[in-house]
Amino acid sequence: MSRGQRTDGRRHGVGHDQVLEAFQLECAAVGDAVAGLSEAEWDLPTRCTPWTVRDLLGHVCVVIDWLPAMLDAPEPGEAEISAVEYYRPDDRFSQRTNGKRIALAQDRAAEPADGAACAEDFAETWRRVDRLCRAQPDGRTVRTRHGDAMLLSEFVLTRVVEVAVHGLDLADALGREAWLTPAAGDAVTELLLGAEQALAADKLEWSRPHFLRKATGREPLTEPEAAQVERLGIRWLALG
Repeated sequence: MSRGQRTDGRRHGVGHDQVLEAFQLECAAVGDAVAGLSEAEWDLPTRCTPWTVRDLLGHVCVVIDWLPAMLDAPEPGEAEISAVEYYRPDDRFSQRTNGKRIALAQDRAAEPADGAACAEDFAETWRRVDRLCRAQPDGRTVRTRHGDAMLLSEFVLTRVVEVAVHGLDLADALGREAWLTPAAGDAVTELLLGAEQALAADKLEWSRPHFLRKATGREPLTEPEAAQVERLGIRWLALG
């Protein structure tokens, strides 16, 4: 499969440097947002049941922290899986795997002594990963815990998805305006739609946070919105 190829025939054009920039900017935005939260805010529920704000940030730490071990492991040969194919509906989205995902997040969130330590754990985690990834050459491949051989840039793009969409979940739980960065918003939108349809999505005249909430099922489409999406022929990727 050629670099950037989508299984549905569409292509995305987020390259190595672009995806690392989106990752850095979005992680920094999340870090700024959670710095200084009260202990009561850390315990607020999120839409990602049963996670609290603390648990959800723990999940984001976990999914970012897979990368150091992946980079330490032997590099696989040619990339076989794109970021789009990574979201194929298999065991990674099963009830059993989801149960493990929930437990890992809660265990990670329980380690820091308080909310400030949770924020620091996140900051240290993403900065370490950013530093390690920036030391890698364009075209570097990695093998995921699911056994997928991927370009590092494609896997980091899936981490941008995690940080961006869960950033929306955190903002909504905290009752704040979304802090989604343009770089991450554009990268995730292009992954969901492909470059050509991403341009069509601009005709919806929705903000990026509004679009991503709708496209990821965080908010249902209203009848007028569904009709508008249908009229424009927009189809987006299901994220498991």
